Amino acid sequence: MADVKAELREQFMDAFGGADYPVENQMDLVPALPNGPGTKFEAGDVSLTAMELAAKLGSEQEFPYDDVESLVDDVMEGLEAKGMI
Repeated sequence: MADVKAELREQFMDAFGGADYPVENQMDLVPALPNGPGTKFEAGDVSLTAMELAAKLGSEQEFPYDDVESLVDDVMEGLEAKGMI
């Protein structure tokens, strides 16, 4: 599972790294995503779209985020807390 987590973290960093920080809400991240809300993140047997992340992790995120690292940390923690990784 460590490889899956590392791979997902790298994908999230790449996808969300291009956002214009600070980001105030999930919609601020959409322009940075290569395929918008349909952008897929896949590692091992885990497959999620950006839209699924937003729907499932909305309560786990604490906007605004000043940088990609803190955003991705919360995304990873949220996925673990919900038993998704």
